[in-house]
Amino acid sequence: MVNIGRFVGACEHIPADPEEYPNHRRVEWIGHYPRNDFSQSALNEIGAYITLFLIREHSEEFLLKAGAAGASQETIFTGESVIPDDDTATVSVSQQAELTTGDFVIRQLMTKLSGYDFEEFVAHLLESLGYTARVTQRSGDGGVDVIAHRDKPGFEPPILKVQCKRKTDQIPRPEVDQLPGTLGEGEYGLFITLGSLSRQSAELERNRPKLRLIDGEQFVGLLPEHYARLAPRYRSIIPLKQICVPDLQS
Repeated sequence: MVNIGRFVGACEHIPADPEEYPNHRRVEWIGHYPRNDFSQSALNEIGAYITLFLIREHSEEFLLKAGAAGASQETIFTGESVIPDDDTATVSVSQQAELTTGDFVIRQLMTKLSGYDFEEFVAHLLESLGYTARVTQRSGDGGVDVIAHRDKPGFEPPILKVQCKRKTDQIPRPEVDQLPGTLGEGEYGLFITLGSLSRQSAELERNRPKLRLIDGEQFVGLLPEHYARLAPRYRSIIPLKQICVPDLQS
């Protein structure tokens, strides 16, 4: 998500801050938007490694999204650059490569696949993970889009019932609630979205041992390890190549 807000009030100095950040600015949040709502070049510009910086090239794009078109960019984005050390800059380059790849993959899935095509892609990815998977009928599926299992006939547990959401906004709990009710003995629920999960949805997962939720970031993270086993059709939709970037956080 891209969170857009504006500073309100004066800067406060709180030396007793337990997190050791004594200087505070209050923020009024204007909105929280899926990253897929913005152009890739705009996302690249806000992927900076500095704490505060000025949006120079794409300020109007962010202001339009925030409903503040024509306003001075300083009303929302302000600050000055700080010079990072070499390690900080290197980590930023690595993180930016991962973010750019994730944004690209989700954008391709959103623009090149329909909702039903995405269900077929999820089934294919599960087959790459060693499952036998099939897509259910388009109607009357009770919220279950894909059924996957380890044995070919599909009788031996565990059996996965998968619900797929090809959307990039946040998933509220009511959208997740339907899946657990479809589970029988030896069956597990897998909810997959290209967006994010609300706090209430995450709490539901913690309270349901047979339920697993995968958000967009986690879903994209599955692809590199199993990319070589994807069908040529899907590799053409999501063309990726392996690169090496510094890993200074391990």
